[in-house]
Amino acid sequence: MSQGLVFNETLYPGVEVKYECDNILFQDRSEHQDLVLFTNPVFGKVLMLDGVTQVTTGDEFIYHEMMSHVPILAHGDAREVLIIGGGDCGMAEEALKHASIERLTQVEIDDAVVSFSKEHFGDFNAAVFEDDRFDLVIDDGARFVAETDRRFDVVMVDSTDPMGPGAVLFTEEFYRAVHRCLKPGGVLVTQNGVPFLQRDELLDSIRRFSAIYADASAYVAAIPTYFGGHMALGWATDNAELRKVSLETLEQRFEAAGLDTRYYTPEVHRAAFALPRFIRDIVEEGRKA
Repeated sequence: MSQGLVFNETLYPGVEVKYECDNILFQDRSEHQDLVLFTNPVFGKVLMLDGVTQVTTGDEFIYHEMMSHVPILAHGDAREVLIIGGGDCGMAEEALKHASIERLTQVEIDDAVVSFSKEHFGDFNAAVFEDDRFDLVIDDGARFVAETDRRFDVVMVDSTDPMGPGAVLFTEEFYRAVHRCLKPGGVLVTQNGVPFLQRDELLDSIRRFSAIYADASAYVAAIPTYFGGHMALGWATDNAELRKVSLETLEQRFEAAGLDTRYYTPEVHRAAFALPRFIRDIVEEGRKA
């Protein structure tokens, strides 16, 4: 037991988030990052990389459902899906609930993250490793999209914030490489932080999206772990109609997919693109740059 121990996240200047720790389950320094997994009385198992919260068993379903079901159901005929990062495999678990997906490729730079996630997060990712459609590639995600000759309907970037190994996944060069390996009408979604505290992260991504894709935008989700209000999820595609899929169509696709969700609904999907004014202003500024 680790009674009295706390872990502090200091990602946001001027703000500190403190997690009480009941027990440290795993702690190590891999080739790429410092990793710790511990239990918290509110969020359950908490994974931190380099001192930044990545996922908790308490609220992982919100982030993973919104990052996967929104682009897949908006697309309507996704067969080939690519995940960059996402070593906890929660996003893969949600995406593979869609029987229409023929292959899901996940490119993760750190095999240590996948190995311990398989061991410690089996309550939400066990099905992934038993699914023949799951193709795990241990490689640098930026290199993979720059070199692959494969093409994808949906690309989801489940990255850390733009620092350390994750910084390259926020560059224009990376977004251009993703565009190259998207099929016509394909869509890219990204994690873009909490705009109230990380305004520039979203602004910079929208600017870079706008230089490459016909439609650059974002949608939002409320995720308790990511302190500071709405989290922004970046959206980039050459098909502007994907953001405008009707509620009726989304309901039909959702029912046909037979999904069992805890946060995502077709109504939430539509509403997620109705941005609060201050977030919409960031998106509009990025588009004009």
